[in-house]
Amino acid sequence: MHTQTIHNDHDTTASGHIDLIASDRVEGTAVYDRRGEKLGTIARVMITKTTGQVEYAVLASGGLFGMGAKYYPLPWNLLDYDKSKGGYVVSIDEQQITDAPSYDDEGKQPEYTDDYRQRVFSYYGMPY
Repeated sequence: MHTQTIHNDHDTTASGHIDLIASDRVEGTAVYDRRGEKLGTIARVMITKTTGQVEYAVLASGGLFGMGAKYYPLPWNLLDYDKSKGGYVVSIDEQQITDAPSYDDEGKQPEYTDDYRQRVFSYYGMPY
């Protein structure tokens, strides 16, 4: 007799909850440094077309009411979700963010070429 194993298409946590979140719920989520200081919020996530993997979270920092913010692509693997904060925590500080690759106008984001990816990943000391 042939038995078929059925697998759930979604990862679950130890408590059995689905460990997925819609992209529109990620946008606006706070990002903190390890000391608990808020660095900004996630403006968008960037997904690789061919693999479907999230490559970057774009951090919006500074500005007032959405005006004057700067945008910092962060490699997704830098972010750790902290349920107690209801946001993401990164092991970088405000000065590292200030000096990181960024752009000023969300409507004029950079071309996410291999060269740009290498520049961002190298800045954070991550393998490309």
